Amino acid sequence: MAFGGFNDNQNQAPMADINITPMVDVMLVLLVIFIITAPLFTHAIKVDLPTAQAAPAPEKPETIALSINSDGKMFWNNDPVQENELETRLVAAAQRQPQPELQLRADKDTRYQVLAQVMSLAQGNGLTKIGFVTVPGASAAAK
Repeated sequence: MAFGGFNDNQNQAPMADINITPMVDVMLVLLVIFIITAPLFTHAIKVDLPTAQAAPAPEKPETIALSINSDGKMFWNNDPVQENELETRLVAAAQRQPQPELQLRADKDTRYQVLAQVMSLAQGNGLTKIGFVTVPGASAAAK
Protein backbone atom coordinates (compact mmCIF):
# COMPACT_ATOMS: atom_id res chain seq x y z
CA MET A 1 0.00 0.00 0.00
CA ALA A 2 1.17 3.49 -0.65
CA PHE A 3 1.19 5.85 2.28
CA GLY A 4 1.86 9.49 1.70
CA GLY A 5 4.13 11.56 3.88
CA PHE A 6 4.78 15.24 4.44
CA ASN A 7 8.25 15.31 2.92
CA ASP A 8 7.86 12.79 0.14
CA ASN A 9 9.77 14.44 -2.70
CA GLN A 10 10.07 11.30 -4.81
CA ASN A 11 6.40 10.95 -5.76
CA GLN A 12 4.61 14.21 -6.61
CA ALA A 13 1.43 12.56 -8.03
CA PRO A 14 -1.73 12.44 -5.93
CA MET A 15 -2.49 9.21 -4.09
CA ALA A 16 -4.90 7.07 -6.21
CA ASP A 17 -5.43 4.15 -3.80
CA ILE A 18 -8.77 3.81 -2.00
CA ASN A 19 -8.49 3.77 1.76
CA ILE A 20 -10.73 0.89 2.87
CA THR A 21 -9.74 0.94 6.54
CA PRO A 22 -12.77 2.99 7.69
CA MET A 23 -15.12 0.71 5.76
CA VAL A 24 -13.60 -2.38 7.36
CA ASP A 25 -13.94 -0.77 10.79
CA VAL A 26 -17.63 -0.03 10.23
CA MET A 27 -18.27 -3.55 8.93
CA LEU A 28 -16.60 -5.12 11.96
CA VAL A 29 -18.66 -2.95 14.32
CA LEU A 30 -21.87 -3.96 12.51
CA LEU A 31 -20.85 -7.63 12.65
CA VAL A 32 -20.33 -7.42 16.41
CA ILE A 33 -23.70 -5.68 16.87
CA PHE A 34 -25.51 -8.36 14.84
CA ILE A 35 -23.75 -11.17 16.71
CA ILE A 36 -24.88 -9.68 20.03
CA THR A 37 -28.49 -8.91 18.99
CA ALA A 38 -29.23 -12.06 16.94
CA PRO A 39 -30.15 -14.25 19.96
CA LEU A 40 -32.66 -11.61 21.08
CA PHE A 41 -34.73 -12.06 17.91
CA THR A 42 -35.38 -15.74 18.59
CA HIS A 43 -36.53 -15.24 22.18
CA ALA A 44 -40.28 -15.76 22.50
CA ILE A 45 -42.57 -14.56 25.24
CA LYS A 46 -45.14 -17.05 26.49
CA VAL A 47 -48.60 -15.49 26.42
CA ASP A 48 -51.76 -17.31 27.40
CA LEU A 49 -54.22 -16.03 24.77
CA PRO A 50 -57.97 -16.18 25.34
CA THR A 51 -60.19 -18.33 23.16
CA ALA A 52 -63.37 -17.15 21.46
CA GLN A 53 -66.25 -18.80 19.66
CA ALA A 54 -67.36 -17.06 16.48
CA ALA A 55 -70.22 -17.96 14.21
CA PRO A 56 -69.15 -19.09 10.75
CA ALA A 57 -69.39 -16.50 8.02
CA PRO A 58 -72.74 -16.62 6.24
CA GLU A 59 -72.81 -18.09 2.77
CA LYS A 60 -72.81 -15.57 -0.02
CA PRO A 61 -76.10 -15.90 -1.88
CA GLU A 62 -76.01 -16.82 -5.52
CA THR A 63 -76.98 -14.29 -8.15
CA ILE A 64 -79.49 -14.83 -10.90
CA ALA A 65 -78.93 -12.82 -14.07
CA LEU A 66 -82.26 -12.12 -15.78
CA SER A 67 -81.49 -10.50 -19.13
CA ILE A 68 -84.13 -8.84 -21.30
CA ASN A 69 -83.35 -7.87 -24.88
CA SER A 70 -85.05 -5.11 -26.89
CA ASP A 71 -87.68 -7.54 -28.23
CA GLY A 72 -88.77 -8.46 -24.70
CA LYS A 73 -87.25 -11.97 -24.78
CA MET A 74 -85.92 -13.06 -21.40
CA PHE A 75 -82.84 -15.11 -20.50
CA TRP A 76 -82.36 -16.76 -17.09
CA ASN A 77 -78.56 -17.02 -16.60
CA ASN A 78 -78.09 -16.95 -20.41
CA ASP A 79 -80.77 -19.65 -20.97
CA PRO A 80 -83.93 -18.56 -22.82
CA VAL A 81 -87.04 -18.58 -20.64
CA GLN A 82 -90.71 -18.09 -21.52
CA GLU A 83 -92.98 -15.74 -19.53
CA ASN A 84 -95.10 -18.60 -18.13
CA GLU A 85 -91.95 -20.46 -17.04
CA LEU A 86 -90.48 -17.31 -15.44
CA GLU A 87 -93.00 -17.24 -12.58
CA THR A 88 -92.25 -20.83 -11.51
CA ARG A 89 -88.51 -20.10 -11.52
CA LEU A 90 -89.03 -16.95 -9.45
CA VAL A 91 -91.11 -18.87 -6.89
CA ALA A 92 -88.43 -21.57 -6.63
CA ALA A 93 -85.69 -18.94 -6.26
CA ALA A 94 -87.60 -17.07 -3.53
CA GLN A 95 -87.85 -20.26 -1.42
CA ARG A 96 -84.07 -20.88 -1.39
CA GLN A 97 -82.06 -20.02 1.70
CA PRO A 98 -80.19 -17.71 1.54
CA GLN A 99 -82.35 -15.94 -0.97
CA PRO A 100 -80.53 -15.25 -4.27
CA GLU A 101 -80.12 -11.77 -5.68
CA LEU A 102 -81.95 -11.08 -8.94
CA GLN A 103 -79.85 -8.94 -11.29
CA LEU A 104 -81.86 -7.39 -14.10
CA ARG A 105 -79.90 -6.73 -17.28
CA ALA A 106 -82.02 -4.91 -19.83
CA ASP A 107 -81.16 -3.65 -23.29
CA LYS A 108 -81.28 0.14 -23.52
CA ASP A 109 -84.14 -0.12 -26.03
CA THR A 110 -86.27 -2.37 -23.80
CA ARG A 111 -89.69 -0.93 -22.97
CA TYR A 112 -90.09 0.13 -19.35
CA GLN A 113 -93.41 -1.73 -19.20
CA VAL A 114 -91.59 -5.07 -19.57
CA LEU A 115 -89.15 -4.15 -16.78
CA ALA A 116 -91.97 -3.04 -14.50
CA GLN A 117 -93.85 -6.31 -15.08
CA VAL A 118 -90.76 -8.41 -14.33
CA MET A 119 -90.01 -6.44 -11.14
CA SER A 120 -93.63 -6.72 -10.02
CA LEU A 121 -93.65 -10.46 -10.73
CA ALA A 122 -90.41 -10.96 -8.78
CA GLN A 123 -91.57 -8.96 -5.77
CA GLY A 124 -94.98 -10.59 -5.84
CA ASN A 125 -93.37 -14.03 -5.63
CA GLY A 126 -91.17 -13.12 -2.67
CA LEU A 127 -87.85 -12.01 -4.13
CA THR A 128 -86.63 -8.99 -2.19
CA LYS A 129 -83.10 -8.52 -3.50
CA ILE A 130 -83.44 -7.01 -6.96
CA GLY A 131 -80.74 -4.97 -8.69
CA PHE A 132 -80.05 -3.39 -12.05
CA VAL A 133 -76.83 -4.07 -13.95
CA THR A 134 -75.46 -1.36 -16.21
CA VAL A 135 -72.24 -0.81 -18.13
CA PRO A 136 -70.33 2.11 -16.60
CA GLY A 137 -69.39 4.78 -19.09
CA ALA A 138 -71.46 3.24 -21.90
CA SER A 139 -73.46 6.42 -22.52
CA ALA A 140 -70.27 8.48 -22.81
CA ALA A 141 -68.75 5.96 -25.23
CA ALA A 142 -71.88 5.89 -27.42
CA LYS A 143 -71.81 9.66 -27.99
